[in-house]
Amino acid sequence: MPAGTNASTAPRADSAAGAGRDAYRALVVRRQLILAALSLALFASLCVDLALGPARFGLGEVIAALFTPDDVSQQARVILWEIRMPVALMALTVGASLSVAGAQMQTILSNPLASPFTLGISAGASFGAALALAFGVVLVPAAVDYMVPINAFVMAMLTAFAIHALSMRRGVTIETIVLLGIAMVFIFNALMALIQFFASQQAVSAVVFWTMGSLTKATWPKLWIALGVLAVVMPLLARHGWALTAMRLGDAKAESLGVRPRALRLEVLVLVSLLAAIAVAFVGTIGFIGLVGPHIARLLLGEDQRFFLPGAALCGALILSIGSVLSKVLIPGTVIPIGIITSLVGIPFFLFLVLSNKKASW
Repeated sequence: MPAGTNASTAPRADSAAGAGRDAYRALVVRRQLILAALSLALFASLCVDLALGPARFGLGEVIAALFTPDDVSQQARVILWEIRMPVALMALTVGASLSVAGAQMQTILSNPLASPFTLGISAGASFGAALALAFGVVLVPAAVDYMVPINAFVMAMLTAFAIHALSMRRGVTIETIVLLGIAMVFIFNALMALIQFFASQQAVSAVVFWTMGSLTKATWPKLWIALGVLAVVMPLLARHGWALTAMRLGDAKAESLGVRPRALRLEVLVLVSLLAAIAVAFVGTIGFIGLVGPHIARLLLGEDQRFFLPGAALCGALILSIGSVLSKVLIPGTVIPIGIITSLVGIPFFLFLVLSNKKASW
């Protein structure tokens, strides 16, 4: 009788295992299709962004300029490649950087409200950049030629280390960390106001640029730096994909799986600070991309870092690209600073997260 029972249950076990494998393959294919759809939407948004401006072009002409530039006029090539392309690609790069930063902060802190903006890292980077712009303060004397991005990075790092130090204290809750981030935002905003009060009119104009956020001053050299940082950081985060996925189970379970949460949290915070600092140094403070992008990616792709990480990058890039399009069309003849657009979109989403009682995914 036992032998017969084992013989009868074995086929059912094999059938269940086969059904599980099929379901997993279907899930992987679905997530791959979602990533492909996001990529297509991103390319479409890029083409629309390039087409809009004082001199408008058709989508066919934009696509021709991208793939066969010799088939379009010299005027179109100059406008699309030299003027608009750096701005449009900077929107994609900054959006991806901020969204990835927010995604990993939410992962390591298990906090749905964590992002470089809400936890004060972007505000700290803005303050560092403002010190260089207004008074020529150099936090790293050996890097005078790059004092704005270096200052931004140093201040972002200090803010991140403060958050990390607090998270290591016994009895600290997620709500406490969020409140610390909000406090840092207010502190740095007050310091920014103090800088504007004592700075010259020209310096104040430069500082206001950071506080509003704008893509209009993007250039090819700035783009290559921001894109290079993103290209370096993404593989470093992807290398820890399994460990970051395990972190969503909590520190105790992650440790039982061989993950070192404290070391991983510190490394990720450093990488997040770098992404946020470079973005702020080149385009100013752009809020809520690091909050909205990861949540959309999580709803579409789940927590598996193999899909969540590229999905967060694509969602952030798409949101900021669409924001760039809206900044051109909302008021004809005027380009609204992109930071205003993202805040108008992000604040309702932020309030929804605060007021929502749904905690299924956290």
